[in-house]
Amino acid sequence: MNLWKIAFFVLAGIIVSGIIALVILLEGPGDSDPLPPLNQYSPKGSVLSVKATRNDLEALANNYIRKAMKGEKLPVTMEVQDDVMLHSELTAFGMTFPLMMHFDPVVLKDGNLMLKQTSMEIGPLNLPPSTVLSVLRDSFKLPPWMIVRPKEEEIFIHLSELEIAGNLQVRAKSVDLVNDNIELEVTIPND
Repeated sequence: MNLWKIAFFVLAGIIVSGIIALVILLEGPGDSDPLPPLNQYSPKGSVLSVKATRNDLEALANNYIRKAMKGEKLPVTMEVQDDVMLHSELTAFGMTFPLMMHFDPVVLKDGNLMLKQTSMEIGPLNLPPSTVLSVLRDSFKLPPWMIVRPKEEEIFIHLSELEIAGNLQVRAKSVDLVNDNIELEVTIPND
């Protein structure tokens, strides 16, 4: 057999194997990290009720993401309008595409937040949301209080894990973005 034919078939095999590996990678989001157990909220200290706006929540979230990244490039920025939007960039096939994911916030019984994905925009690419969340989780070192769950198409925000000055604890009481009404509870320890 001719050496050129052998080289052609080897190259074709490598290309086909690469395409199959890429399809498998993009189709399967993999397992999601388990959620921490829901703790019964029992404040140990004085509880303050704090009213906030969408702008307050946006500034607070981006500040904590910036602090958690400790000078590294920010993987996501948050924008809060009638829903929660996470902006990022995705590099695929040697090109960088703008990425915007839309979420509805849900307050859990223990005061933590679950962001349920509602839609996604990623340049001209048509990728499943679970794949994009999987790439986001695997490509960036996210803060420990932000758990990306690709299979469920959600992001868990562990508010009780936020490091706040003076060991303050924060929990969400209600989040109504459409009416710009967010209520948080802050517990100040009685030492």
